[in-house]
Amino acid sequence: MEYIDDLQLKELRIIQSSQGFKFGMDAVLLSDFAARGGRIDSEYCSLSAKAICDLGTGTGIIPLLLAGKTDCSNITGVEIQPDMADMASRSVELNGLSHRIRIVCRDLRDLRDLNQTQDIVTANPPYMKAGAGLSNANPSVEMARHEVCGGLEDFVHTAAMLLKQGGSLYMVYRPDRLTDLIAAMRQFKIEPKVLRMVTPSAGKAPNILLVKGVCGGRPGNLTILPELVVYNADGTYTQELLTIYNKQ
Repeated sequence: MEYIDDLQLKELRIIQSSQGFKFGMDAVLLSDFAARGGRIDSEYCSLSAKAICDLGTGTGIIPLLLAGKTDCSNITGVEIQPDMADMASRSVELNGLSHRIRIVCRDLRDLRDLNQTQDIVTANPPYMKAGAGLSNANPSVEMARHEVCGGLEDFVHTAAMLLKQGGSLYMVYRPDRLTDLIAAMRQFKIEPKVLRMVTPSAGKAPNILLVKGVCGGRPGNLTILPELVVYNADGTYTQELLTIYNKQ
């Protein structure tokens, strides 16, 4: 069964399935991180002349939020699952954004026609290796959480092919796979330049990381940003989270 969620950003809405995979906080954090250019003390970037590609776009949440937070008019979402890509396309039409966002149902490992055409690539890849952890009977949820149709290296390799020299990759991932992430980025000549950990509350170990890499960037000079704390001691969202969710 499908339903429509209000994104509480410029009257944007998204179609979701009650049985399928639904976007989470990681996608919201990634879109905001990319919209600010990997900085925390800046306004949203002017991206009107930029081309953005979101790999594994699911129901299109990241393209929709980027359209709401920036002026970019050339956003592509790539999704391998036909039903998810269809929902994403219908959400784009629902919001009247077909002139700014296009959704393509493709395997991200086969995007050679887009080589070196993108200024920015965003990715929220599956966090778990195939066969690891608990599996899910719902195929869309299983593919979103596990590396069934492309692993970390596939996402980074594709990003490296799509990006222009000097273009930026923005990813959200798990801290316990940080070494895998950095190794993959350097393997495909994307140099990590900004790293930010996200923690549920002050004093707890981080459970999400955000990273910005530059295609062909010089090694070194990695900026470590202050942690992003999600909850206050009383369980309410921190002011920064409220700002990211446009609820300040």
